Amino acid sequence: MAIDQDMKDSMLGALENVIDPELGIDIVNLGLVYDVDLTDEGLATVTMTLTSMGCPLGPVIVDQVQTALGELPEVKETKVDIVWQPAWSKDNMSRYAKMALGIR
Repeated sequence: MAIDQDMKDSMLGALENVIDPELGIDIVNLGLVYDVDLTDEGLATVTMTLTSMGCPLGPVIVDQVQTALGELPEVKETKVDIVWQPAWSKDNMSRYAKMALGIR
C-alpha cells in the first residue's frame, strides 16, 4: 500500500532533524533521501544514499534516521536501505542547502 502525501511529509519532516555531521545540513535538503514508505504494520522504509561510499558516518546517520522516525506514532520499526544508484551529486541538493554551503 502506498502511503499518502501527508504521511510522507511527516516522515520527511522528521528526517529534516537528521543532520549530516560533515556538512551541517539535514539529509532531506542534501537530497540524500530518495524515498520513504510505511506499511500498515508500521514498518518504515527509507531509501537513501550517502555523500560518499566510504562515509564513516553512515552508521551514525542510519541510527539518527531510526531515532527521528521512531518519534512518529505511526512508525513501529524503521529499515534504512542505503543505495548507490543513482549516485548522489550536488544537483540533488535543495536551493537552501546549496545557498547554505555556498554552491551555485
